Amino acid sequence: MTSAEPTTDCLFCKIVAGDVPADVVATSDRVIAFRDIAPQAPVHVLVVPKEHHGDVSVLAAADPALLAEVVEIADRVAHDLADGQYRFIFNSGPRAGQSVFHVHGHVLAGARLGWTPA
Repeated sequence: MTSAEPTTDCLFCKIVAGDVPADVVATSDRVIAFRDIAPQAPVHVLVVPKEHHGDVSVLAAADPALLAEVVEIADRVAHDLADGQYRFIFNSGPRAGQSVFHVHGHVLAGARLGWTPA
């Protein structure tokens, strides 16, 4: 979805609106960060622009400054909740693991994160 308008069926739009509770760890005028309900690391936080954009490439094209703010909040969260060493992941599309189609980055930190490139 390319619209920056909230959608009624979007979980993250509902969290932004306060209709669905979340464990919020950081916020700004345009970004919200909250703990993932199924953490994959000791620190697993989702960083979400408050405007609805379908994925990271849509956000980058529509509002690069907002994408930069998402990255700034992710870095702040990693320093506040862990040692500042973190992985920041965007999944784009269902085959890449995106299940909520409102752009969001995953901050993973707090442990040695294993990954071996192919």
